[in-house]
Amino acid sequence: MIYTLTLNPAVDRELTVPEVEFDSVLRASESRVDFGGKGFNVSRLLKGMSVSSIAVGFLGGRAGELLQDGLQNLGIGTDFVWIPGETRTNISIVTQSHDHYIKVNEKGPLINAAKQTELLDKIDSLAKRGDWWVLAGSLPPGVADDFYARVVNVLIKHEAHAILDTTGESLQRGCSEKPYLVKPNIEEAHALTGLPMDTPSEIAAAAAEIRRIGAQNVVVSMGKAGALLHTSAGTWLTHSPKIKEKNPIGAGDSMVGGLVWALTQGIPLKEALGWGVASGAATASLSGTEVGSRPLIEELFSQVQYERLETA
Repeated sequence: MIYTLTLNPAVDRELTVPEVEFDSVLRASESRVDFGGKGFNVSRLLKGMSVSSIAVGFLGGRAGELLQDGLQNLGIGTDFVWIPGETRTNISIVTQSHDHYIKVNEKGPLINAAKQTELLDKIDSLAKRGDWWVLAGSLPPGVADDFYARVVNVLIKHEAHAILDTTGESLQRGCSEKPYLVKPNIEEAHALTGLPMDTPSEIAAAAAEIRRIGAQNVVVSMGKAGALLHTSAGTWLTHSPKIKEKNPIGAGDSMVGGLVWALTQGIPLKEALGWGVASGAATASLSGTEVGSRPLIEELFSQVQYERLETA
């Protein structure tokens, strides 16, 4: 089974405007609501690939009910810890030409210690040997930086696989518990290691440092350029197919979704990352907050190219 853990989910409201203008009243030509949160985005991509997943995390209030109902209507399983307060709402404003956007995220509700323990106990009861868990996104107020590390520790106890996609101190602490894979972007990898990230060799050196901290495998997402994979067996650049980018929001989550889908099919990690890169490119090529469909992902996967890097 695949589980996606989203600690700070959101209702994502997107408004489309002719142009972004400051100090002015903008009138939206289109409006849509999506079920946001990095783990939810992974679950949506997996559903499009005809694979089941269960979304786990914290939800609260009417916004939380909206999210649970929406996920279940999409055919995504849910198993949440319900909290006092209201799940956050994030706002995106995008131009009709898709060349500019503004995204504003709320902090999210305060999570008390009892609810954190309840979620850890739930994960402990759900996790089984061979399961895949995607731990993704920011921490809500009240949750300490070591929470993901504690989750990884529980999963390893059950011989489940943890894929960690977060940032800052929670990423560093999570790495120390030896998750199967971590996926920082270039900025997050630089913040974690302090190393320069201007060339593939420098990115590979930073990935090697992250493995030294504890992660078993490291993928550094590089936007339009693709991604770099560093493992004990070697280092590869995975070059993204060429697309006309419309909205990059959520593309990194789709990359993780395509990657974990491929891993559950028994596809080796290097090729699995190719599926991840194709999935991210597919989502970035679409309007709004849609995620890539399987036919589009398969088409783009055929264009993915790999390059092995010789590293010190």
